[in-house]
Amino acid sequence: MKTKIVKWGNSLGLRIPKSFAEEVHMSEGSTVDLVLRKGQLIIRVVEESGYHLNDLLDQVTPENVHAEIDSGDAAGRENW
Repeated sequence: MKTKIVKWGNSLGLRIPKSFAEEVHMSEGSTVDLVLRKGQLIIRVVEESGYHLNDLLDQVTPENVHAEIDSGDAAGRENW
């Protein structure tokens, strides 16, 4: 399929047909990785991490939390 590149501010934009986006599970706001390989531009959808901060924090227990770590004396205008 052929399409045109359009100017978007100081950058260039590319319209991705809906059928292509659906096939690779891409939607508005999807994160993609752009790769240049042998003169070709490859666009790959980045799968979102299955980790969420609240889910990870729910796993912290008194048994697996570590103690404070001494990072040395204050430097500069730090005040503890």
